[in-house]
Amino acid sequence: MLEFKDISINDMSRINTALNYSQFMGCEYSFSNNMAWKRLGDSRIAFYKDFYICCSFRSDDNIPRFILPSGSGDYREVFKEMKMYSEKLGKPLRVAGITETSLKMLNELFHDSFITETDEGEWDYIYYYDDLLNLPGRKFHSKRNHLARFNELGAVYAPITEKDFDDCITFSVHEYNIKSTASDHSFLAEQYAINTYFNYYRELGLQGGVIRIDGKVSAFTIGDRLNNDTFCVHIEKADTRYNGIFAGINNCFVKSINDKYKFVNREEDLGIEGLRKAKQSYNPAFLLKKYTVTFK
Repeated sequence: MLEFKDISINDMSRINTALNYSQFMGCEYSFSNNMAWKRLGDSRIAFYKDFYICCSFRSDDNIPRFILPSGSGDYREVFKEMKMYSEKLGKPLRVAGITETSLKMLNELFHDSFITETDEGEWDYIYYYDDLLNLPGRKFHSKRNHLARFNELGAVYAPITEKDFDDCITFSVHEYNIKSTASDHSFLAEQYAINTYFNYYRELGLQGGVIRIDGKVSAFTIGDRLNNDTFCVHIEKADTRYNGIFAGINNCFVKSINDKYKFVNREEDLGIEGLRKAKQSYNPAFLLKKYTVTFK
């Protein structure tokens, strides 16, 4: 029987071995993301042979939501273990994070034994690295204009260092407090995630950038390698009183990333209309469509 536990930094090597084997592109296949955002869905982890399994235990219908396991081995075996675990709880097996390629595999293995659903709010926005770097052609005309406005602000961009951590945390708290309430679960989860990123910044191999205007933080962002050709942006915060600030932090950060990638994953829009409009405005190369399956 699977045994779930809290994720910790000590699990990083074993988990990254499984993630590197699978080379999945979804933002949920990031060790740093799994560890930082564990409070959002009450996520816990387990291992089965060479598979890594992450499961969220917080849902409206109290059905555990597994993420498609990463790693090597027989998927029939690991799904049998997950199904046994779910049935012991009196719940059906539900698995998310399934791309069209993975769905084809599941159909071949399990045929019509599950129901498939998809939610556009969970699809990841995937961009060409070179597009975000160079903002080429007519389709990026408005973004170049926003960047020009940013360049007029007298802002200073720099890679994040330890001396920036406290200022960035304070900035993120202030930005959220003017929009919501401190009792909001998503706020608490986000603040925990940001604190985790900074507490384990070096150990996680994160990269980040900060913009200061008149010496004060006005934007910051954090991300890391997702797979061999994809970088993932986990956090992006900016003071919208400054015209072009999001274009500025986006472009400056891409320019400062240490390694060259083909793609940048800027994660999902959660069905939030303003966030969807912002992500679409950067002309994604494609949206990574993801499914959730529930076994009958």
